[in-house]
Amino acid sequence: MTFLFARAPSIRIAPTPPARSISHSVSLSKALPFYLNNLRSTEQNDGKVLRMLMFGKPGAGKGTLSARLVKKYDILSLSTGDLLRQHIAERTEVGRQAEEIVAQGNLLPDDVMLKVVASKLESLNNRHWILDGFPRTLGQGKLLDTHLQIQNAPLSLVVNLDVADNVILSRISDRWVHLPSGRVYNMSYNRPKVDGFDDETGEPLTRRPDDNPEIFSRRLKQFYDSTSPLLAYYASPVNKSTRLVTLQGETSDEIWPQLDTVVRRSFPGIRERASTIAQRRYSLGDPFAMEQEKRAAAGDGPNPSKFLN
Repeated sequence: MTFLFARAPSIRIAPTPPARSISHSVSLSKALPFYLNNLRSTEQNDGKVLRMLMFGKPGAGKGTLSARLVKKYDILSLSTGDLLRQHIAERTEVGRQAEEIVAQGNLLPDDVMLKVVASKLESLNNRHWILDGFPRTLGQGKLLDTHLQIQNAPLSLVVNLDVADNVILSRISDRWVHLPSGRVYNMSYNRPKVDGFDDETGEPLTRRPDDNPEIFSRRLKQFYDSTSPLLAYYASPVNKSTRLVTLQGETSDEIWPQLDTVVRRSFPGIRERASTIAQRRYSLGDPFAMEQEKRAAAGDGPNPSKFLN
């Protein structure tokens, strides 16, 4: 198992270019107003709430690993792209402001993006969450940190997926995407159940137009240029409440056990979803254990599930 708790300034990796959307997300409730100086003095950060960012090169498996965490644990996955579209659809103040900027073909300023994100984060109280799509630059990272510190709810975990460039470049030709959801499949690993079709919807998969070596090399350079300063910032002593963890591997299947261990050990109070617990029980393949489970559910005999990790 290879995972490192990093504080050293020698960070190699860097974030994706300033895209404003994300793949996996939860369904969102109504967009909330933004109050930058709304200090929650009654809420104390005890380091037990997962407030997480994940960085990785294009194709490193960030979306796949985030989705696995959300599927296993009671964690919200927040998409800045979804949040922005929600504000625009609901005609909120920040939504109207963003719509005008987007209509002119411009990127949203950092302060507008912060308002889009913070309006949701402020409603989560002590929920565990993963934020994807923001921050993308050092300036955005500092803005987000300042806001979360004011809310007394600082980031608690930053994960850096360290996958070698040559590994990523060699497998992009095998990648297929379900565009509406952003689900990613790879024909070398993580194949769809039916080749060419999404597991959840059965809709056709497509190739991303930028999945070719020339364009991908440019994306990697942009990634290094923008993310290296951001990761160095999270590794610096100024971020005492945030743990930066670098996970290394060639595939999501290699990295997943490392990520799962980090989350379980760092946040022991995080709850698994009921479907995950049930799946683990019956994957034991032990007829006696399954019979005991059925008897316990019927109120007849002890419940062996309390002994499961």
